[in-house]
Amino acid sequence: MKQDKAVVVFSGGQDSTTCLWWALQQFKEVEAISFDYGQRHHTELKHATRIAEELNVRHRILDMSLLNQLAPNALTRSDMEIEHEDGELPNTFVDGRNLLFISFAAVYARQLGAKHLIVGVCETDFSGYPDCRDVFIKSLNVTLNLSMDTSFVIHTPLMWLDKAQTWRMADELGALDFIREKTVTCYEGLVGDGCGACPACKLRRAGLDAYLKERDQNCAPRPQAQECSAATSETVEASR
Repeated sequence: MKQDKAVVVFSGGQDSTTCLWWALQQFKEVEAISFDYGQRHHTELKHATRIAEELNVRHRILDMSLLNQLAPNALTRSDMEIEHEDGELPNTFVDGRNLLFISFAAVYARQLGAKHLIVGVCETDFSGYPDCRDVFIKSLNVTLNLSMDTSFVIHTPLMWLDKAQTWRMADELGALDFIREKTVTCYEGLVGDGCGACPACKLRRAGLDAYLKERDQNCAPRPQAQECSAATSETVEASR
């Protein structure tokens, strides 16, 4: 894969930024694609642009405002309260979002001659979103290949990781502080630790606390312990 091109579906959040760092260590050329669909946390696009610039990654933002018209919900309407009834999908679920995003990313990748798509979906902490499931990704991979007569590979590095394990992966990539301080997960669009109250912030924080506790416990018994962080000192450029 070191000689191949890849496109990362990139929101500027924790998961997609972790995937971007992962991709930079796996592929020779990496581009990022984001989508403006009228999300209430619209500031994520500004931070996505900044992250891409800092990592020297070519970045494109596509207008997907039509999705806002088709599927109004709490993630695209700031006047709607975020709710999650037992046994129901959260009202932050946007019908067709990952289906459309990955499909458009594939069309873009084909123009670049890129066969690899990287997506930060996860079935472990997925809030019940059906388009984050492994079976959906595998099905879409087949459909895209048939529709364009090509051989895309959709990579999902986080698919079977919980949030604590995702933070561990970020640390191992040398990106924990970068991702903690510069990404937007918060539904209110606040960078870093966010508002602390929305479901996305709570999940992110719980995962971080669990990972840091585990890391501290693993380091504590060691005599003359060295740096506890699993992060390497390699830069992104050095890893390419």
